[in-house]
Amino acid sequence: MNLQEFLTIFISAVFIYNVILSRFLGLCSFIAISKETKPALAMSFAVMFVITMSSIITWFVYRFMLLPFNLTYLRTISFILVIATFVQLVEMVIRKFSPQMYRAFGIYLPLITVNCAVLGVAVLNIDMFFVSGKQVAGSFYYSLFQGICVGLGYTLAMLLMSGIRERLELCNVPKALKDFPLAFIIGGILSLSFMGFSGFKF
Repeated sequence: MNLQEFLTIFISAVFIYNVILSRFLGLCSFIAISKETKPALAMSFAVMFVITMSSIITWFVYRFMLLPFNLTYLRTISFILVIATFVQLVEMVIRKFSPQMYRAFGIYLPLITVNCAVLGVAVLNIDMFFVSGKQVAGSFYYSLFQGICVGLGYTLAMLLMSGIRERLELCNVPKALKDFPLAFIIGGILSLSFMGFSGFKF
């Protein structure tokens, strides 16, 4: 476990393999919530919290329950249960402290439960930091850090998208391209720009 490994995880998770723009996970919230910066940022923090906490809990579940009892085939089901629990927690907190934000999220807040980005990171952590049924040195810290970095990459993509879409509200956009069609075009261009990072090798 060294600083170079953490730097590699950071650059890979945020830029090279950005969860939205390179891996194309979590696109439903990326398209639907990114019309304004404030809801996009709030959703990003919620997703980052869920991804980070899920990375921690799923590591413990896999390391101390699924591996010792040879129940690794239950990985997906157990990970989904963990993710659903944390999404419910986030939903209750937002409903209690910010009803306006809760209404702005609408149906997309519960959809974090089935957000493939959250499950994807949990599975990716296990695939990367457990080899032949054994954890690599520092696997817990790597999993935790990767969860945070993927959340940062998600936040970066959401802020870029929401900033562009807010500016486009001031433009005269053809009716046929308004909202979702234009959002998909912008998302495609952003994804193409992030492909330039794939040339970096560590």
